[in-house]
Amino acid sequence: MNNNTDKLIDDVLESYGKYQITARIDEDNIVNREILIEIVEEIRKLLFPGFFDKNKVSSEFLRYLVGRRIEFIKYNLKEQVAKSFGNIDECCDSQRSCILKKAEKIVNDFIGKIPVIREYLATDIQAAYNGDPAAYSTDEIIFCYPGVFAITVYRIAHELFVMKVPMIPRILSEYAHSLTGIDIHPGATIGKYFFIDHGTGVVIGETTIIGNNVKIYQGVTLGGLSTRKGQQLKGVKRHPTIGDNVTIYSNTSVLGGETVIGDNATIGGNSFIVRSVSAGMKVSMRSPELEFSPSRPNNSKDEFWDWVI
Repeated sequence: MNNNTDKLIDDVLESYGKYQITARIDEDNIVNREILIEIVEEIRKLLFPGFFDKNKVSSEFLRYLVGRRIEFIKYNLKEQVAKSFGNIDECCDSQRSCILKKAEKIVNDFIGKIPVIREYLATDIQAAYNGDPAAYSTDEIIFCYPGVFAITVYRIAHELFVMKVPMIPRILSEYAHSLTGIDIHPGATIGKYFFIDHGTGVVIGETTIIGNNVKIYQGVTLGGLSTRKGQQLKGVKRHPTIGDNVTIYSNTSVLGGETVIGDNATIGGNSFIVRSVSAGMKVSMRSPELEFSPSRPNNSKDEFWDWVI
């Protein structure tokens, strides 16, 4: 290596020591993101048998297939959950055994939630079909709709979040976020028949509570009013509560932990809501005034048009 390369290597190594929160040297990886993505895809196959499999799913071998899938999830998720609690390779035998037992119980409890997750997802898919005249079948919704993908991963991640698994729920939700543009924090509480139409740009914060039969459109933010206090706000209700049968149209922000949108309310597009809305209310922005000007004539020397261009 030449002198320039040696100098660059020395500078990089020095930065590792200087900014230690961005490096894990001589430590086992906390978790493996790629394995977690594999696990989530296997869980999706368990939730939607026959949709994402490479081959036909035969009822004759269904019990065997489900069992094999569960074993894959159990084995791999147990290891990742154990790692999320710390570097188990540095623990003594008794500590390691305790962590592995804790991880095993969490994973077993999670697998036990699969039928409940499927129940909720069935309602979400039905809500998407009922609420979108552009949908021609529920199959199309399962295969194609980014909102359904994001909600599916959320419902998986949420169960792990409730079980107090560190980091993994957020990795899963950010995986869905990266693919769909829909950011649902795994800590949010979301009821049945939830539909996100189009979806891009949707943000749902950690302490959001959403009731049943809620429909939201692209660009909706259910967020906090301010995060200036940072970690001091941990555990505080920072995000809104949305009642049952609520529709929130595109590019609307509903902010604040004390903000409650009552049952059967409708929030129009481009609204900015920072206080509660009573049940049954319709909220909308006044239409902005539009100014119409004639098209630019050919060979016009109008200074206004020169400025626009």
